[in-house]
Amino acid sequence: MNTPPIVIYTKFGCGYCFRAKRLLESKGVEFTEHDITLGGTKRDEMLARAPNARTVPQIFIGNTHVGGSDELAALDHAGTLDTMLAGG
Repeated sequence: MNTPPIVIYTKFGCGYCFRAKRLLESKGVEFTEHDITLGGTKRDEMLARAPNARTVPQIFIGNTHVGGSDELAALDHAGTLDTMLAGG
């Protein structure tokens, strides 16, 4: 499987972030997590990639902005998440 890079922006203590990470882990894929609890350059990076994002997590698969935990779960439920993770 040629998984595109997966990036997830999170905050400490966020249940939705935990749920999204658990789903990705269950798929056996690696991801890069950026904790933006204290703001900083990674928060600015997240907002540059998703200008209207005001909540976490914010998830990107390759260059595709998935959205948050609910959107990630919906993709999995629809059967399209595995295809995205496979680079399709």
